[in-house]
Amino acid sequence: MFRASSRLLECRITLFTRANCSLCDTAKAVVGDVKQKIPFTYQEINVMEPGQEKWKSVYEFDTPVIHVEKSEARETTTSALKLMHRFNKDEVMKIMDEAERS
Repeated sequence: MFRASSRLLECRITLFTRANCSLCDTAKAVVGDVKQKIPFTYQEINVMEPGQEKWKSVYEFDTPVIHVEKSEARETTTSALKLMHRFNKDEVMKIMDEAERS
């Protein structure tokens, strides 16, 4: 089982999404449920918006995706821990625990 520790407060989740994506809506709800239990920094990126060409080329056909990492990183990268498409609250908390230990 995973435990929330003070280091988890430094965790950041970035959700890569797009408009009119029902899986993305579900992912947002899952991330919201986790945030009620464990605080973290949150960022959302719509890969189809202007200025997001880098992420569009990576995730245009794969949304939703979350990157989980320590928030001390300046910005998210493709090397972050990831969950893609369908994931639940327990899977998000588990990957947060993994990020904490890395």
